[in-house]
Amino acid sequence: MKKWHSILLMLACSWGAWATNREVKIKLIETSDIHGNFYPYNFIEQKEWGGSLARVCTYVKEERKKYGDNLLLIDNGDILQGQPTTYYYNYIDTTSTHLAASIMNYMGYVTGNMGNHDVETGHAVYDRWIRECHFPILGANIIKTSDETTYLKPYVIIERERVKIAILGMITPAIPTWLPETLWEGLRFDDMERTARKWMKIIKEKEHPDIIVGVFHAGREARTVGGKYREDACLEVASNVPGFDVVLMGHDHSRYNGTVTSSDGSTVHVINPANKGSYVGSVDISLVLQDGKVIDKKISGELVPMDNLKPDAGFMGHFNAQYQTVKQFVSEKIGTMEKTITTEPAYFGPSAFIDLIHSIQLELTGADVSFSAPLSFNAKIKQGDILISDMFKLYKYENLLYTMRLSGKEIKGFLEESYAGWTNQMKSADDHLLLIKKRKEGNGYMFVNPSFNFDSAAGIIYTVDVSKPKGEKITIIRMANGKPFDMDKQYKVAVNSYRGNGGGELLTK
Repeated sequence: MKKWHSILLMLACSWGAWATNREVKIKLIETSDIHGNFYPYNFIEQKEWGGSLARVCTYVKEERKKYGDNLLLIDNGDILQGQPTTYYYNYIDTTSTHLAASIMNYMGYVTGNMGNHDVETGHAVYDRWIRECHFPILGANIIKTSDETTYLKPYVIIERERVKIAILGMITPAIPTWLPETLWEGLRFDDMERTARKWMKIIKEKEHPDIIVGVFHAGREARTVGGKYREDACLEVASNVPGFDVVLMGHDHSRYNGTVTSSDGSTVHVINPANKGSYVGSVDISLVLQDGKVIDKKISGELVPMDNLKPDAGFMGHFNAQYQTVKQFVSEKIGTMEKTITTEPAYFGPSAFIDLIHSIQLELTGADVSFSAPLSFNAKIKQGDILISDMFKLYKYENLLYTMRLSGKEIKGFLEESYAGWTNQMKSADDHLLLIKKRKEGNGYMFVNPSFNFDSAAGIIYTVDVSKPKGEKITIIRMANGKPFDMDKQYKVAVNSYRGNGGGELLTK
């Protein structure tokens, strides 16, 4: 009799385990830094190109066949600037639903995050976009100065098959070093790690989630900018703030897929798909639950290339009218160029392309000196008709034009800082002229620092001695009008708003 009781007890235990154990699979798909690349077409260069949300849509539709509603599509910011597609719906057609919102709604995003280039469009644009999205845009560290509350939802809870997923969104706090306050009036951007600690405690105590995901519009190589803002602090937050299962990165346009160990010993999966939809970050989460509690958790991630996928036909058809509208807009003729100009010579000396920007800045402001950099690595405006699309080669983003007063000594210091960022100290003819490094992914070389911080000057005549160390490269001979240059005199200087607010730290170091 006892034997039968034992067998029945074992069966009951087995049945109980079978009845209460269940597996739930969740897939996260991250896009980031799309920069208006909705279609497989570059409206600036007016040619077909890779990436795009049209291709991402193809991948998402296929994966939804496997995962259904357990697929969570998440965007990590910087979607509102970069292509004429966004410019047109930011500033030209302001009455239709914003194209970015329409596309994201169509694709079924569950949440989005704010990026610095979204903020750069200004309140009228991003507030409209936020209203028109059928899902929350997050920003736990974007604070209203009027009442100290968050401007956007700090986090969202998504439940699938009785599994609770908390998604916390944050933006790099360094916005004030790049953008004028008129674009983010009434707001403050708090430190990411401090904000993460605050909301992690609230989320755990209030929501009791099974999975916690950080969506941070920031990169992985942390540094302090502007003297106080911790930039690109994703890995720091993942390491120092226990509780995250996954951290989705962005901002630095650098692909990454790996793990970090948090301070409590747990493993955090960290991924970054880089920019323009050429890759997505795909994270698979497998949970085993018993009596509603997670008893086993497996997380893996991969970067999935999109360039080899065909654009989704449904997407292209649904948004064809907007495609044609933008194509017609950028094809409008606005002038004539007598010869082809390119940014490439700017890395080695005078450049007609940069001279054009200098001339415009000096003429519009009446400044004595102009500072400008090649804002795209190898932009080109061809001889012949100048189209609206060409203007995006001159200025990809909607910077403002500033004037400021700088002494002659400060002008020289600015140029020393700039040229130290892109010219090597050559000690022989065999040394590289430019500061370059091997690419982490693929073959070839790249600049050590971003080329949009390689400022040259107009309005003065100066030389650069690349055999000298930082601080001794620049000799200013005279003003361009022949007058002497005075180190102690105050000069009116024209710069773009990115530089004027401290971008690149050429004015602040």
